[in-house]
Amino acid sequence: MGFRNLSRASLITFILLSLVSLFADMTYEGARSISGAYLEVLSATAVFASLASIGEFLGYIMRFVSGILAGYFKSSKGYWGLTFMGYILNLMVVPLLAFSGQWQMAILLIFLERMGKGLRTPTRDVILSEVTEEIGRGKAFGLHEALDQAGAVLGPLIVSVVLFRSNSYALAFLVLALPAMASILFLLGAYMKYPRVKAAEKAIPLSKSGAVLNDVFWLYTISMSIVAFGFIHWINVSYIFKAENILPDYLISTMYLVAMLVDGLLAFPVGLIYDKIGLVSLLITPVSAALIVPMIFMKSFASVLFASIFWGVVMGIYESTARAAIADILPPEGRAYGYGVFGLFYGTAWMAGTIAYGYLYQNLTSYLSLFTISIESIALIILLITVKRFKDFRGK
Repeated sequence: MGFRNLSRASLITFILLSLVSLFADMTYEGARSISGAYLEVLSATAVFASLASIGEFLGYIMRFVSGILAGYFKSSKGYWGLTFMGYILNLMVVPLLAFSGQWQMAILLIFLERMGKGLRTPTRDVILSEVTEEIGRGKAFGLHEALDQAGAVLGPLIVSVVLFRSNSYALAFLVLALPAMASILFLLGAYMKYPRVKAAEKAIPLSKSGAVLNDVFWLYTISMSIVAFGFIHWINVSYIFKAENILPDYLISTMYLVAMLVDGLLAFPVGLIYDKIGLVSLLITPVSAALIVPMIFMKSFASVLFASIFWGVVMGIYESTARAAIADILPPEGRAYGYGVFGLFYGTAWMAGTIAYGYLYQNLTSYLSLFTISIESIALIILLITVKRFKDFRGK
């Protein structure tokens, strides 16, 4: 295959994968926008509702498992197979939430949805990093995230409209089956256009994977995990909105829509900035994360709007720059494993933080703001150290 044809195939695959993400995000972000409120409707307490974040943890464990399996299979079919299985599980359980009836069953389905996302993410990101190598990863991942977030805006918007017109959570979940099916069809198109994944042939087995994970990778992983620990999960945010009667149901999903819109608008410019200045573009992340909780408890419409905006800022920077950085820190043969390890640490930290927020809200509400500001201050200091090390690493 000539370079010109390869570039065209890569571009088409990139576009198709972006459309996959657009419709996938429409599905599961639409569901996530109301998951905390839905659990409150099903009579889950704040602590039990926060246990849904174990799904995030399980999802990140599945990223680790996926990275190991990718190294074991060492084949394009293995990479695409994991990607397909993950997307199918990730998307098809969302409509089933309509039939859950009990908060325990709803949490189980949330677990399965997150596990599916975890299973497909490392191999999907390896394919994405491969087809975007000629474009510039920061820019490409940013553009992908922008299209991704277009779906993340449309999903909550659809949910908001359904809840406004029918006040039916079940109907809202059922409607999301349509973008789920569209996502799978575009994924099939991407596979048909780009069946051979070169990185799959270079993937290294688990016994040799540790040697690829350098000091910069570990420092980067630790710093971002601390950011995640202090970053309040939307399931906590939406639960608090509902429990404190800060917003009506349809505006809870609308605030998530606002967050996703900010996420999408920031992703591409942040990706461009990353290509120019590296990890410095991440420094605003802990600062923004520290402002969210204090603004929520001001309990005005303006304050919760700004809290939602800052939540979107954190997600936008993480989803574009953080993923691009892994591809720059690690060689191609170690990326699937590296994405998995990073996800495991990040997910563990986010789960622990989410449960901590649930416990503090239920028992020590007045300490919530102090908790988030303290953790994110520590994260900022370590992230500054990481930025310096990353600059030295890239300068070698």
